[in-house]
Amino acid sequence: MRDVVEIGLGKTAQRGYHLDEIAIVPSRRTRDVDDVSTAWQLDAYQFGIPCVGHPSDATMSPSSAVRLGQLGGLGVLNVEGLWTRYENPAKALEELAGLDEDARATKRLQEVYAEPIRPDLIAERVRELRAGGGTVAVRVSPQHTLALAPVILDAGVDILVIQGTIVSAEHVSTTDEPLNLKEFIADLDLPVIVGGCTDYKTALHLMRTGAAGVIVGIGGDDWSTTESVLGIRVPMATAIADAAAARRDYLDETGGRYVHLIADGDIQTSGDIAKALGCGADAVMLGEPLSLCEEAPAGGAWWHSAASHPSLPRGAFEAAGEPLGSMEKLLFGPADEPDGQLNLFGGLRRAMAKCGYRDLKEFQKVGLVLDR
Repeated sequence: MRDVVEIGLGKTAQRGYHLDEIAIVPSRRTRDVDDVSTAWQLDAYQFGIPCVGHPSDATMSPSSAVRLGQLGGLGVLNVEGLWTRYENPAKALEELAGLDEDARATKRLQEVYAEPIRPDLIAERVRELRAGGGTVAVRVSPQHTLALAPVILDAGVDILVIQGTIVSAEHVSTTDEPLNLKEFIADLDLPVIVGGCTDYKTALHLMRTGAAGVIVGIGGDDWSTTESVLGIRVPMATAIADAAAARRDYLDETGGRYVHLIADGDIQTSGDIAKALGCGADAVMLGEPLSLCEEAPAGGAWWHSAASHPSLPRGAFEAAGEPLGSMEKLLFGPADEPDGQLNLFGGLRRAMAKCGYRDLKEFQKVGLVLDR
């Protein structure tokens, strides 16, 4: 049973654990690293590495999304971002890349994102993604899904990502007609990924909408301010494990329908990736780590999608630093630093080999230990 702590008379809290509080325990067997597979599949789409690009304009442009796809991952373009507000956002991105980490940066983000979304640019960006080959995936917020979905679907995407800070299957509103995820997904003939979520019940309800994938977490990192603004903080190890338990129950409930879990938050290094997958995730969503590659459109700067919110921004602006190398070097090495920020999926393969597992499904069974 999970620890329940009494924090005051009549009020208890469940104990949760972050990824940096757990560690992987090797088994009795090891395996040659060349015999390890990091491949996974979402619906009919196959990927060489369990990497989904966080749909921030700092990291995902049409070209960088295509490049991530060429390297085996899934790039996701934000159809509410700069690429659908400006014919050519290069000038805006260059300006943002030159900003310092001060109060003016958030104000400038809000000003840049005040430009309205253009449906014609959504169609154009999807065409650019399609021309690059590979799987075409775009992200839209729950609030704008009904308005933008016709344009997105007409443009012809392969995977739709409906992502907000917290997404539920039971949104209640007395002012607007809420998005009914179950009805919306049922009318589509393409896989939908939804999230984020933070607990067992929400994950199970999202799975019952018919989603092919569920995002676990809120993209928390050193630059996220969701805790200070909303009081919400996600202990990712526990959140992933709870969602994996929901998936097991959903498998029993449906007689075998498998929903993929994508971990989004507290993931900076190859060790973090390995621990997230060991907790039960099928893939990880990388944001800030991808901002450090040469292909990142913001030149090393980083901000969350919610950092530009017009009335309640949630995310500090990280000024541009020196890139660590190409996207290929970031994902596959060779690494010339020992901190786990380079060769992210080479590190994952090595972790799987050291523990004796040949594929990601097997690796989800790895032993874990609390080390703090």
